[in-house]
Amino acid sequence: MSTTLVRQRDPFRERALAPYAERVDLVERDHETALLRAVVDGARSGTGGGVALAGEAGTGKSALLAAACVRTGGVRVLRGGCDPLSTPRPLGPFRDIAAQVPSAPLQHQPDVPLPSVCEELYDWLRSEPTVLVVEDLHWVDAATAEVLRFLVRRIGSMPLALLVSYRDLEVGQSHPARPLLGDLALNEDVRTLPLGPLTVAGVRTLLSGTALDPERVHRITGGNPYFVTEIAKDPDRPLPGSVRDAVLARTAEISAEDFEVLQLVATAPDGLGDRALAALGVGLPTLRRLGVTGLLTHSRDGIALRHELARQAVESTIPPGGAHRLHRRLLDALERLDPRDPAVLTHHAVSARDAGRAARYAREAAEQAARAGSHSEAAAFLEIALEHLADAPPQERAELLQLLGFEQYMTSRLEDAVANVRATFALWRIAADLPGLSAAHERCAVYRYYQGRRKEAEAHAEQAAQFAVDAGSGPALGAARATRAYLAHMRSELDLTVLHGQEAATLGQEHALPGLVLRGQLLGCYVRLGKGDERAREEILEHIETARSSGWDELASTGYSQVLNLDVEQRRLRAAEHVLEESLPFARARDIPICQHWQTALRSRLRLAEGRWKAAVEDAHAVLEEDGMPLAWLWPHLVVALVALRSGEAGDAHTHLDEAWALAGRIDEPLRTLHVLSALAEAQWLTGEADPRVTELAPQVLQRFGATPGTSWAVGELRAWLHRLDLLVESPLDVAPPYALAGDNRARDAAVAWQRIGEPFSAAMVLSDSADVQDRLRAIEELDALGAYANADRLRVDLRRDSDLHVPARARASTRANPGGLTNRQLDVARLVARGLTNSEIATRLFISPKTADHHVSAVLTKLGLASRRSVVVRADELGLA
Repeated sequence: MSTTLVRQRDPFRERALAPYAERVDLVERDHETALLRAVVDGARSGTGGGVALAGEAGTGKSALLAAACVRTGGVRVLRGGCDPLSTPRPLGPFRDIAAQVPSAPLQHQPDVPLPSVCEELYDWLRSEPTVLVVEDLHWVDAATAEVLRFLVRRIGSMPLALLVSYRDLEVGQSHPARPLLGDLALNEDVRTLPLGPLTVAGVRTLLSGTALDPERVHRITGGNPYFVTEIAKDPDRPLPGSVRDAVLARTAEISAEDFEVLQLVATAPDGLGDRALAALGVGLPTLRRLGVTGLLTHSRDGIALRHELARQAVESTIPPGGAHRLHRRLLDALERLDPRDPAVLTHHAVSARDAGRAARYAREAAEQAARAGSHSEAAAFLEIALEHLADAPPQERAELLQLLGFEQYMTSRLEDAVANVRATFALWRIAADLPGLSAAHERCAVYRYYQGRRKEAEAHAEQAAQFAVDAGSGPALGAARATRAYLAHMRSELDLTVLHGQEAATLGQEHALPGLVLRGQLLGCYVRLGKGDERAREEILEHIETARSSGWDELASTGYSQVLNLDVEQRRLRAAEHVLEESLPFARARDIPICQHWQTALRSRLRLAEGRWKAAVEDAHAVLEEDGMPLAWLWPHLVVALVALRSGEAGDAHTHLDEAWALAGRIDEPLRTLHVLSALAEAQWLTGEADPRVTELAPQVLQRFGATPGTSWAVGELRAWLHRLDLLVESPLDVAPPYALAGDNRARDAAVAWQRIGEPFSAAMVLSDSADVQDRLRAIEELDALGAYANADRLRVDLRRDSDLHVPARARASTRANPGGLTNRQLDVARLVARGLTNSEIATRLFISPKTADHHVSAVLTKLGLASRRSVVVRADELGLA
């Protein structure tokens, strides 16, 4: 039995409307029809695939999808769609499916976290062959788009035919559907089919049996199939000048009262369910009379106009000032039904000009969206609420502005977030609400810091604490102390971090605020891990799980970011890979672009350390091309610059270095300053061009931060580069073990340590510092293999000057393995090959088709210069894939 989105219908309603069901015409769509049916047949046989239909309104997308769902024996059919609401319903299509199909996920669960939705849908959809139709992606919400992206990435591993449609001209660069459409375009199991207008021959076919002139009709309609079909239905009427005229001509015979019902239906973009029709007093006789027009159809669980163009045509007849009365009538009816959808009620309340109900329902919709991990939609609903609360009391307006600022921060709109929170300052003062004012400054501290403005962030944190003390508010003081502790931690002021973190945790306990307690505990763990206590790492991961299960998205994702940052800084590179496997999917699934931005930046640094330079630059550019948060840009600037310099293609490397230096100055943190100076020192070593920041400032900075807890790796790196430049003033410094070995003239031991860590560039460079000529020759060979040609060539010059040995020229590209040439996806595949997995197992693990896995494996072997999968397994540790 096939399962469809449309539930068991009322037989009386079926008989009333059956004579007027739409005839599906698929003229000049044979290729598209065949492809759709092939994808459905593939799902029946257990092979996943998809088709995306793109075209303007009226090109026949819905007709094609309807035809694909006919005669699908053995395959269940699920149909959902996105609606043109002022702000879309989070997960609207999937909630509709859940309302109609008893076994579907999301049954009466408005606040299911997005990761759970994704996993439950994936398990459910792969349980049996399925056709999933989602129409009108140009109206999609961010949460639905993310679920579809999740499914698309796994489509090769389940018996699913995913069929979607959208108007391509209505999806701009910032549209929620844009990342999804990118995934669809890149997935070889999914085809995108653009639907163009009909030819004159196609119009002639649709007009067969009429006396109409096909060429004239083609000129009038532009070959739009829907427009042509409307004309063909009434060939004896004068030719209309537009789709609107053609649609309205079909309403000429109905009464004014019935036409108002038609207008009522047009004001409900998501259709009107049976219960809503009853609440509105629309009975079967009225539906029979309206059925004669041929404009109505069943849509999901009720009645809707047959086509969006028809809906717009009828809606256009509503006189000025009349729409709000119709929306008010709908709002009154829908309020009497359960369950109520606050997103739909918001749409009608706004159109009804009912400010009170619009604000109330928008706030409810925002809360629901935020709990479900749809922070973009939450922000949109809060903007609606604020727009309709212009005359609200200052405190209420300030609360909403602060909530909006938080959602904008989560979705990486920092400028907007800061502006809205700053706008609350005056409102809190008018309301004489010092705890509220404290909370606003605390939030501003966080947002300003992520903008790379540390001084302002610290000032806001101090103000937050002062207002909390003045108000005698323990919760507000705890939040202020936690933020100040976080800023201190990032500046390596560990004693201050512990002091304020403990105070925050204590205040959290006193006021029964578990989130604040956890925040304080995490800060203490960061300090311990920064000092080298790796037991704190497990505690951090446990705290993150607590935050995730409690729905504290910001706390969980920040925890991931911090443990990841410390793992990379302290060279636990493989552990960092495991964190990323959890953190990036969490940030994507919970709609937290700001954390995804930060973690992708950290991954670019990780890839640089691993010698995966192509993947590193891929991530770096992805971060720099997004607005995101400036705080995340430092390492991407360094990655782009260093890879360019090392490869001998400097380009705009110095511009990136200057950007990183300026950013480090604004952030004013020891670790960032040390890392940028190391990059500048390497640039000077490579180019021979003196840089005063290196020659004059770097030695001073090294002495200043040499004993700062948590900086031993960064101090060791800068010390190594200054040593190569003969700029090092010898003095005792606390450096990490590999740097200490090099400082004791144990270059080979240091190189082994770096290889064990998985950082081949550092291993090669430490060999280049050796007094042994053979070590230096080996360093040149390893740098060439990495693609660090500029570093290798610099060493060739030095070695030829210092010895009589023959120094080999650079190896040809065709004879070099290039592990750094793998993309991020190829790295995922390479690691699984190194574990001995087959293509089929890799496909299952990565949710791709075996065919795609085979392509990736072939590319990996080619780039690594290896002949077989067995070679990857044998050399896994050497290649950094173990």
